Amino acid sequence: MNKNIKLAVAGAVLALSATAANAGIIIPAGDWTLDIGGNVNMFQSFTKQSGNNAIVGGLVTTGSRSTVAAMGNGLLPNFLSVSGSTRQNDLDVSFTISLQPSVANNRALTAVTDGGTAFAGNGGLNNRQSFITFGDKSWGSFKVGKDLGIFASDAILSDMTLLGVGAGATSGGLDAIGRIGSGYIYADWKPQIAYTTPNFSGFQATVGISQAWQALASTGGAAITSNANQSNVAYEGKASYSYNLNDVTGKIWVSGISQKQVLTGGFTSTDEKQAHAADIGINANVAGLGLTGYYYKGEGIGTTGQFLNGYAVVGTQARQRTSDGGYLQATYVLPFRTKLGVSWGTSNLDKASGEAGSTMVQSNDMTVVGLYHPLTKHLNLVGEYVNVKSENHNAQSNEAQTASLGAILFF
Repeated sequence: MNKNIKLAVAGAVLALSATAANAGIIIPAGDWTLDIGGNVNMFQSFTKQSGNNAIVGGLVTTGSRSTVAAMGNGLLPNFLSVSGSTRQNDLDVSFTISLQPSVANNRALTAVTDGGTAFAGNGGLNNRQSFITFGDKSWGSFKVGKDLGIFASDAILSDMTLLGVGAGATSGGLDAIGRIGSGYIYADWKPQIAYTTPNFSGFQATVGISQAWQALASTGGAAITSNANQSNVAYEGKASYSYNLNDVTGKIWVSGISQKQVLTGGFTSTDEKQAHAADIGINANVAGLGLTGYYYKGEGIGTTGQFLNGYAVVGTQARQRTSDGGYLQATYVLPFRTKLGVSWGTSNLDKASGEAGSTMVQSNDMTVVGLYHPLTKHLNLVGEYVNVKSENHNAQSNEAQTASLGAILFF
């Protein structure tokens, strides 16, 4: 199984009982060793939404009460990944290409609202990874291509809902987003050039540049965008230390991102802002108990997605909003191998200086209780109950409760 799927399993793993697959299908091919791996999953979710308030950027944005039944993939999509590795000219060289096919088809997603309207969703095919790496364990390695972003990547890989649904069913189907937007900002999948140091007795660092993202915002009828043709790049980095103290193992990490945004729309002239964010996290495991804590803060980074709603129009100026959040998570392996997990998290978006109260989201809070049971070495059953509350800056809120049940198989 390729490196990033392994990381996803090892991180989300807080949701498993140490029975997830850690290798795919290995095929020797001349100078190369091929590794074919991935996962397949599907969930049935039922969501009941309440609240009749407009909340721009909220996880629960419904303007009417609704009940939704939906089938689809969880937060971790289906993966079919092919990697190859070889040693040439004193370099370790590898490639990874992956595809993410959806389980949904034209009749797979069905929603029933108060009005009895039926919704249908179409399946799709994604490409989240296509990159090469080269280097040596003595001096590190370079990555060139598309892969999971650097900033906040450990937050999502440590989230137990990675193997489930988290915030899920909407009136349009199963839009599983885990804890994205209610505890961390999505790392996303980005074109990038990155360097990773060797592992120095548990310490490792990565620095890189990635494709600049556009800023998007909407408030008070005024929209803000950044130039489609960016002349900047995003600068990202992270450092981590993996420890083993007697019977306690775990990791401490920090990461950050900085990008210049050239803003247009909703004010008198083009404006330039430097958006940035940083985070810190820690997890610890002893016996069957796992604990994770995470916190982030940024300016202009927005909430849920990077640079989404990170700016407001105040008079004739574009001004940055401050955002922060984090989550706490605890898991425990029960005597019959089922892992019980409980987590709570929040993402907050403050008003910009001088900004009046509005329907823009102020906070998204989510509580999750999950059960993760290994039927076999590779196959796991997952059940979750999730409560999400979204509140705007006018102190209005909507809520949603989601129950999900499904299975995920790694190979």
